[in-house]
Amino acid sequence: MPVATPAAASAHAPCLVLAVDLGTSGCKCALVGLDGVVHAWAFRPVELHLVGDGGVEQDPQDWWEAFLGAARELLAPENGRRRQVVAVCCSSFGECTVPVDAEGRALARAMLWCDMRGAQAIRRRARGGLLSVQGYGPLKLARWLRLTGGAPSLSGKDSAGHLAWLHDHHQPLVERTHKFLNALDFMNLRLTGRFCSTHDSALTTWATDNRDLSKVRYDAGLLKALGLSGDKLPEIVHSTDVIGTLLPSVAALLGLAPGTRVIAGAVDNSAAAIGAGTVRDGELHLYLGTSSWLGAHIPEKRTDLGSFVASLPCAQKDRYLAMAMQSAACGNLAFLRDRILFHPDELLSDDMRPDVYQILDRIAERVPPGSRGLIYTPWLFGERTPVDDKTLRAGLFNLSLEHTREDVIRAFLEGVALNTRWMLEPMLRFIRGQRGAAMTVVGGGGQSAVWCQMIADVTGMVVRQPQAPIQANALGAAFIAGVALGELNYADVPALCRHRQQFEPRESMRGLYDESFATFKELHRRLAPMYRRINRNKEAPR
Repeated sequence: MPVATPAAASAHAPCLVLAVDLGTSGCKCALVGLDGVVHAWAFRPVELHLVGDGGVEQDPQDWWEAFLGAARELLAPENGRRRQVVAVCCSSFGECTVPVDAEGRALARAMLWCDMRGAQAIRRRARGGLLSVQGYGPLKLARWLRLTGGAPSLSGKDSAGHLAWLHDHHQPLVERTHKFLNALDFMNLRLTGRFCSTHDSALTTWATDNRDLSKVRYDAGLLKALGLSGDKLPEIVHSTDVIGTLLPSVAALLGLAPGTRVIAGAVDNSAAAIGAGTVRDGELHLYLGTSSWLGAHIPEKRTDLGSFVASLPCAQKDRYLAMAMQSAACGNLAFLRDRILFHPDELLSDDMRPDVYQILDRIAERVPPGSRGLIYTPWLFGERTPVDDKTLRAGLFNLSLEHTREDVIRAFLEGVALNTRWMLEPMLRFIRGQRGAAMTVVGGGGQSAVWCQMIADVTGMVVRQPQAPIQANALGAAFIAGVALGELNYADVPALCRHRQQFEPRESMRGLYDESFATFKELHRRLAPMYRRINRNKEAPR
């Protein structure tokens, strides 16, 4: 049934969704109309904690405080928007693990998608006897692929790896835990008091049977293989389920009506696929945030284990989302900014920073394509597609006296573009697409016209830039809410997504970037054994 406009709202005031986009860098909130218009948005940063042995954590209370700060800014009494809000819907990063007690209090900081402490623990659970297929026991791997469509990452970066590590190293914490939640689950718990997980949020426990999208459920055999108890995992709901209304205390904090509905929402890759308008089968979107991925909806569950590409449950009830994931995209630019250009030491006396990313764009644009032979490999956190290797590391290749800081900046951008082409090749085979088609670029990195043109030239794909690439996840959350409330169908979404411009691959760049890409892949072939030897037993870079 269509949702009724609140009686207190004027006849001409649009219904709004408070759309929440929790990313690694912080929490964005937006007030979005069901026509796709973003009326206002706000952002609050969240601190990242690096701990020993490859640990990367955040405090879930920091997520909540960032959400409250951003939402209150949007819902200030003087702007008159509170009465127009009919629903709240969240999107968040996935592959995160938060232990909470029965009252919903976090018992420890959250382990994030780039936390690799669980590598050894999950490898022990994944392997079989004498036979091995890429580190997995053949029978275990066959079961995972048949039921889930994928398998736990042997890098330890997903929820299965986190849970394995906690069970091996923090058993008292496990015993005190009522439920293990993903970031999306935690936000929904704080909003409604309900312990639940969406199909896509529960996915990377690698304990769900995803063969029938109408009844995704935990599988007893998979739970046993991972050493997990189903009692400590939340119930599974669909992204478009109304999971409740705002808790009275939360409604009071935000100034919203107590009956404001909360929609289950989706993890970021599912939400971005909707917010990018790529809802039809085979339409590609590229998300450029701290990490990066390529996604496209397809009608069936399939897996390419050799390239680590799989189709998995998503926000659409009758579709799977084919995914190829990479560990660091804009994270490389943040590293360049925070650890090299503006690192706080004796060389930096002024801690005031300009608008760094716009300046990086201008600098990169005036450097010749190819960065004068300089190649950057952007593997700060290892890699995931088309190889799952936590030991890979970033580096500059072919650096000489003729290079300047300007060349290094462009090489960082080109390195991410080359890495995108690396995962694009198996992705196109998987979705039966072809080079030269189009993809929509969303996320913070999608705001850069320079980068969009570079990606078009490197990949040979037409790149579409939305009107507001950074708002794609929030738009996706709002459209998911519209579907949940009966106001939209997913087929309506493409017409609601506005594009700023389109970038065509330039034929004059093909030879240059084909050669750079061949060198990029050769660097991986030659350096991967050395990285494995050096980093196998060392913690991640900090």
